[in-house]
Amino acid sequence: MLNKLTTLIRHLWLDASDARRAIPPDMLQRVTRRVAASERRHSGEIRICVEASLPASYLWRLSRQQSLRSLTRQRALALFGKLRVWDTEYNNGVLIYVLLAEHAIEIVADRGVARHVSPAQWKAMVARMAGAFREKRYEEGLTQALEETSAVLMAHFALDASQNGPPGQQNELPDAPLLQ
Repeated sequence: MLNKLTTLIRHLWLDASDARRAIPPDMLQRVTRRVAASERRHSGEIRICVEASLPASYLWRLSRQQSLRSLTRQRALALFGKLRVWDTEYNNGVLIYVLLAEHAIEIVADRGVARHVSPAQWKAMVARMAGAFREKRYEEGLTQALEETSAVLMAHFALDASQNGPPGQQNELPDAPLLQ
């Protein structure tokens, strides 16, 4: 009971301003440039979302049946849809979701990427990044997440040097991380 109360207070206390403090404007610009540079080398789309805390509607579901881990995953899946990461032309969008209140990371990949990368591989990738987030080294953690995701997309969706992308491809998703 005390753990649940502590979790509720932590999530209700944090808001979008905490996400902006964790990812200041200069870091946001650097990460945005890294996403753009990555996407010039493959046809995939990477979207980063850093959220300070879960919305209250998620927290009220916290119970014996729904763990915080499960709610974090559900939130990442909901944002995957809401941010239209699933709606890229080649079905190779990837969402990197960071929940600051829990120092949690979720990676959600569209079906085109999921065919090539097992859930166990994503889980191992997340485990390697988690240390940086727990220690509040957000830029290092985001950079590592971006580099590992880019490596996956390069391995399966690489563009050759003469391409600017597949015919008709545009930058379908914003490069700047969403902070909320």
